[in-house]
Amino acid sequence: MKAIYLFMNNMKNTTKQNKVTEQFIAILTDYKKLIDADIDSFCEDAIAESYESFGEYPTQAVKAYCALLSRGGKRIRGALTMTAYKMLGGDNEQVALEAARAIEMLHAYILMVDDIQDRSEIRRGGPTAHMILKKYHEKHHLKDEALHFGESITMNGFLFGSHRALTVIADLDLDADRKLAAIKNVNKHFINTAYGQSLDIFNEVTESADEDAVDKVLLWKTAFYTFSNPLQLGAILAGATEADLVKLEEYSLHAGRVFQLTDDILGIYSEESSSGKSPLDDIKEGKRTILTVKALELAGKSDAYFLEQMLGNKQLTQSEFQRCKEIIEDSGALAYAQKQAKDSVIDALSSLQDTKASWSNQQVAFLEQLVQFLINRKA
Repeated sequence: MKAIYLFMNNMKNTTKQNKVTEQFIAILTDYKKLIDADIDSFCEDAIAESYESFGEYPTQAVKAYCALLSRGGKRIRGALTMTAYKMLGGDNEQVALEAARAIEMLHAYILMVDDIQDRSEIRRGGPTAHMILKKYHEKHHLKDEALHFGESITMNGFLFGSHRALTVIADLDLDADRKLAAIKNVNKHFINTAYGQSLDIFNEVTESADEDAVDKVLLWKTAFYTFSNPLQLGAILAGATEADLVKLEEYSLHAGRVFQLTDDILGIYSEESSSGKSPLDDIKEGKRTILTVKALELAGKSDAYFLEQMLGNKQLTQSEFQRCKEIIEDSGALAYAQKQAKDSVIDALSSLQDTKASWSNQQVAFLEQLVQFLINRKA
């Protein structure tokens, strides 16, 4: 009888979770459609203007940037910007949409930087910007080295994207003081991101990286960048108080942990077709995550030595990768990361409990659904 009760209870919980996921995906899909259409229009105009003003060659940087920008993704950051704007009382749909475009433009710029630093060739199911430009070099039989050319022009592309994004915010139909506060806040978050990205790279090349170092990257890079930045941007544009911003940051720290922990798990344990990049990439890059540092701590001596040798191995084979996965799982590191993610979901939900009297409940519900979606996502 007890077994039947537990089974029925699990069925109810699964049904409830499926409903939450369906509601969240439906709302996110609506946001994505609006943002995608706006970005497509922006890219068409930006490329045409570049050709007219600067000619074919400089425009290749803009085309590569727009190729990545328009390729999409889930548009979670843009959706969070629009959500926070509405949640804090904003009522100008165009302002919300343009702010979402700006945050997605900044995201594309960071991805281009990240792809060069990580030597990635695939992003969002297609070639990275520097690989697009490498192929342009090869197709047109240009002088010098193709990869260096691709990376160099990509840098100009992400400079275009980052500064155009800040111009979008500066041109919003709002009071100058509010826009200035928004731009300063965005810049503050990107400075934190730069520190986080730098530490992340150092973690890959030093032997001292531990769970604390990984957690700092998670905080500076993911929590502030992916959650606090878009949420606080939308909130500031709507006229948020300092207390509102503090509460959004508290939620963001927990949501960021959920996002990064599940992202690290998916980075290794999902298929390339669903994640948009090779599952071997994180091990090849020597990426230090909760999974890898905890596995090095918990695994037996021979397994830990093998995993350490494979981290950063650019010639990693499929069989070697498979053994790395088994070491991470058998050591208990995978279960540890999964528990950390589940605990962070609870903390994120708790941080929103005293906001419902002052924030729009519909948007608060979206934030609650987001962390529940993240813990169960497959890509």
